[in-house]
Amino acid sequence: MAASLSFIVGIIGNVISILVFLSPIGTFRRVVKKKSTENYKGLPYIATLLSTSLWSFYGLLKPDGFLVVTVNAAGTVLQFIYVALFLIYAPKKTKVQHVKLVAALDIGFLGGVIVVALLAIHGSLRLTFVGVVCSAFSLGMYAAPLSAMRMVIKSKSVEFMPFFLSFFLFLNGGVWSLYSVLVKDYYIAVPNVIGLGLGTAQLVVYTIYKNKSILKEEQEEGSAHLVKAADIEMQGLDEDEDGGMKKNGNRSLNKGWSLPKPPLSQHFSVNKFIKALSWGPYELRSASALESDDDNGITAKHHR
Repeated sequence: MAASLSFIVGIIGNVISILVFLSPIGTFRRVVKKKSTENYKGLPYIATLLSTSLWSFYGLLKPDGFLVVTVNAAGTVLQFIYVALFLIYAPKKTKVQHVKLVAALDIGFLGGVIVVALLAIHGSLRLTFVGVVCSAFSLGMYAAPLSAMRMVIKSKSVEFMPFFLSFFLFLNGGVWSLYSVLVKDYYIAVPNVIGLGLGTAQLVVYTIYKNKSILKEEQEEGSAHLVKAADIEMQGLDEDEDGGMKKNGNRSLNKGWSLPKPPLSQHFSVNKFIKALSWGPYELRSASALESDDDNGITAKHHR
């Protein structure tokens, strides 16, 4: 019964993780279309390629690690495609820098771990060694949400934290945490439990600052309309013979001084979900990258 439950939870985890891995498709569709990487960063994809490769190796070593292998193998293929596209369309200087990173991390470091594990370590220690490396690397990658939360708190705006990215990272951490408990795998548990906690914190921060963002927009909209109404009123008045002001008979004001109706909250659709996820966690650190995605609807910034 426990084995069946863990398998079902693992399948759900596979589906959610693959959705997260598919999230940069919108980003690279734009890169290919414009034949430029613009302000996008290549490090997140290089690091994720290393992470999925390490976890694939761990799954191969682990008895009953089939579900770990399948999801991370799929992730490895997708991340390899993303890295290849980035290197094709990156400027020459950026391309050279990222080729060095790929050589050092995805070839050198990964190859070193595999060689040491297979040749220098034997028995149960082999799985322990690879599991510790995978967990440590995953913990390092979970620093990205902290940067995103700090940016949201500083700017008092949730445009730097796409909702669906936070939600699915939270969901992903929760499902794999449950799976690790069911199969008693602490190497999978540690990074995902921490990821679940950070995902929860992100959603709390999003909830707090979403309302503040809406209130700020309403105040700005109201101020803009008041200024516009005042300008229209002044244009509708002419100076009379005694130096006073009289209403121009040829102009009439149809706009009142009342504040405009509050703007509708943003509604999320499946397409917006994919676009929101298209910005990887590390890309959230770059406000310029966020603004460059404005025409694809990736940002939550409204032009007035």
